[in-house]
Amino acid sequence: MQLSKLNHVAVIPDGNRRWAKKKNLLPWQGHIAGVKIIGKILEEALRLEIPYFTIWAGSYDNLTKRTDKEIKLLFRLYEEYFLKLAKDKKTHKNEVRVNIVGRWKEIAPRGVKSAIEKLVYATKNYKKNFLTVLVAYNGVDEVINAVEKIAKDYKTNDKKITPEIIKNNLWTKDLPPVDLLIRTGGEPHNSNGFMMWHTADSQYYFTKTLWPDFSNLEFKNTVEEYRRKERRFGA
Repeated sequence: MQLSKLNHVAVIPDGNRRWAKKKNLLPWQGHIAGVKIIGKILEEALRLEIPYFTIWAGSYDNLTKRTDKEIKLLFRLYEEYFLKLAKDKKTHKNEVRVNIVGRWKEIAPRGVKSAIEKLVYATKNYKKNFLTVLVAYNGVDEVINAVEKIAKDYKTNDKKITPEIIKNNLWTKDLPPVDLLIRTGGEPHNSNGFMMWHTADSQYYFTKTLWPDFSNLEFKNTVEEYRRKERRFGA
């Protein structure tokens, strides 16, 4: 029996707006509460020695189809959080390399773009831990973009399409497979083809806990349960 190694955890942090509604708060107050949880979960991931951690901070639709006020608030939260992360001593002490993936360059305000550039530059040389934040991300978009790049390349090259070629054209090409995917909020489904290539063999954990109430204890227990399981990968 081979116990499961845990190299990469991804999180879909659902439930901010429902959490706010339950408390008779405004929707963006749920987002503010949700941002506060991210740091606690990241610290727990580092303590549990999980080298790759990915979190979906917002889909392209989240950042284009909601009210102007909510979208502006989300972008402000991103800017503040990324600047804080770049300066945080824990980021540098733990040698966390941060990357922001998605179509954020198309829609993010100048301040957010600047904050992202500063964060990525400040952590670019680290090789111990890896944090990926998905902003304006959609898994279907990612795959379509990869197919378009491969199709363009094939105009002048005659070679067989392999899994390696597909992976190397993804936005998330530098990430290993997701071992454990956690979705909070009580809705047991995937969204927009979330990291579909990397989650082909993932274990899923669905919890009814809304993201602002998700604790590092629940995260720890979920990780420990995963590590006790035997992974067969279809064999």
